[in-house]
Amino acid sequence: MGRVLNIVETAYRGTLEEQDDTVIWLSTMLKNNGLEMSLLLRGNAVNYAVKGQDASGLAFGALKQVHPPEIDKDIAKLVSKDVPVYVVKEDADDRGLAGSEFVKGIKAIPRARISGLVVDHDQVWHW
Repeated sequence: MGRVLNIVETAYRGTLEEQDDTVIWLSTMLKNNGLEMSLLLRGNAVNYAVKGQDASGLAFGALKQVHPPEIDKDIAKLVSKDVPVYVVKEDADDRGLAGSEFVKGIKAIPRARISGLVVDHDQVWHW
């Protein structure tokens, strides 16, 4: 299949129902089965790279979320599996996020470098 670049732009999709982001979960499962990939977080998804997120205490009326998402830990797990994880620097800047807030191993790249990432991969999946 070659190398895949997963671009995640839509954030927090399904995180209430599934306790994780479906695409991040899929990326982990595919990496566990040998797929070579990179992950690019852009738009609101750059928030996924911020360490120490805590969604405990989330409730909708009397319904409490007992298994809140821990997306920062999911991202850290991908980094530990040698999956390159990038964030678009301008998107992080727009949200007031500094590199020191990111999970260790995250690489901030300028928006202008996205085309280079695309060229370096055989397939691009955009979510």
